[in-house]
Amino acid sequence: MTGGCSCGAVRYEITSFPLLLYTCNCTNCQPASGSAFALNMPVATKGFRIAKGEPKGWHHLSPSGAEVASWFCGDCGARIYGSRKSRPESMNVRAGTLDDTSWLTPAAHMFMRSAQPWVAPWVAPRASPAADAECHEVGPDDFRPLAKKWRAMWPEFFPDE
Repeated sequence: MTGGCSCGAVRYEITSFPLLLYTCNCTNCQPASGSAFALNMPVATKGFRIAKGEPKGWHHLSPSGAEVASWFCGDCGARIYGSRKSRPESMNVRAGTLDDTSWLTPAAHMFMRSAQPWVAPWVAPRASPAADAECHEVGPDDFRPLAKKWRAMWPEFFPDE
């Protein structure tokens, strides 16, 4: 998979299938994405590389107190991925930065308690962006069951499951 920022100054390659795909509707992701939610795609750090350019980093604390870095293009400002000091084995790519987004179907929607009313399926059932996805009021304590569900959605990439 390949992707990059809006202006093309930063490009990346992903050589392993994503670990998960989910929307985050929290009140931090909404302004950071400039949208109703962020579309997060955790990938293995070892399968991600910058092919062109050099992203700029914004180092800060998450609402939970974790040390995080948000990486973006210094020219156009597009947010490309995020990393956590406590999780060096993975990073969260902003899935909308992929060159091909046609296959993206989130396995879950997080922080639905702060989702825009038109996103929340219990407020507007027909507006649910991915009807088979799990909905969580906040983020789950354990992502393993969700990752297992994701792998079941893509058996061709996870044949040993």
